[in-house]
Amino acid sequence: MTISRRDVIKCGVAAAAGAAITVCNPALAGADPAPAGSRWFKIGACEWMLGRGNPTSFEVAKEIGLDGVQIDLGNAKNDMHLLKPEVQKAYLEAAKKTGLEVSSIAVAEMNNIPLKSDPRAEPWLFQSPDVAKALGVKVILLAFFHNDDLRGDKAGTDHVVDLLKQAAPRAEKLGAVYGIESWLSAQEHMDIIDRVGSPAVQVYYDMGNSHRAGYDIYKEIRWLGKKNICEFHAKDYEFLFGQGKVDFKEARRAMDDIGFSGWIQIEGNMPLGIVRSNRQNLEYLRTVFPAKV
Repeated sequence: MTISRRDVIKCGVAAAAGAAITVCNPALAGADPAPAGSRWFKIGACEWMLGRGNPTSFEVAKEIGLDGVQIDLGNAKNDMHLLKPEVQKAYLEAAKKTGLEVSSIAVAEMNNIPLKSDPRAEPWLFQSPDVAKALGVKVILLAFFHNDDLRGDKAGTDHVVDLLKQAAPRAEKLGAVYGIESWLSAQEHMDIIDRVGSPAVQVYYDMGNSHRAGYDIYKEIRWLGKKNICEFHAKDYEFLFGQGKVDFKEARRAMDDIGFSGWIQIEGNMPLGIVRSNRQNLEYLRTVFPAKV
């Protein structure tokens, strides 16, 4: 990727200032601004935010006014039900009936049955691109929290990298992308991405998690660039959006700088209940992330 002389100068200035994250990232330096009107945002919500673990989540999403739902592969108790064609069909029918979209899928059960250390999770990694293709989506969120936390776990991280190297070629072939969501920094995520060496492995960027971990999320978004971020979670922990610590307007400016288009999934606090909280969060996000840019 070509980096201009201006970018090199910027890089040197930032490095001289001791910046931890600079504009030196080629993903940002090589980004071209998208033509006006060509970028877009759609706003969905995680299925687990809708009080459901089945296709009726789309009815709740429609009541709220969302564009779609990020659905979960399932859990050990229901035998990862989304792997079953009949369950996939039920979700597609629910989406069609409500006029909404399946926005992406998530493998949240890895939080409890960790990919880094439990062989039971490995088939989910290899099977999920087929599920994504069947549902007509691209992004597969891989969760690395709780039992699957990668922080300070070199052996666990190395094992995940090895598994992703094996799984990525088929994901590429099917047009799927694994999105890593974890407590790691942008630079730590990039280390994993670089080691795997596949465009089918990117960062699933959770604004609330990164803010809570102490990272400068606006610099991280710019540093990672469009090439390395597949999708976003909008989150501000104990606050409704626009009332807390995450500056969604600044996040939008960072997304504009890298030319990001795509889905933003609500995973926020619900002090007013499921429908009212999600609707209020949605109404705020619509003022920041319009359908067309």
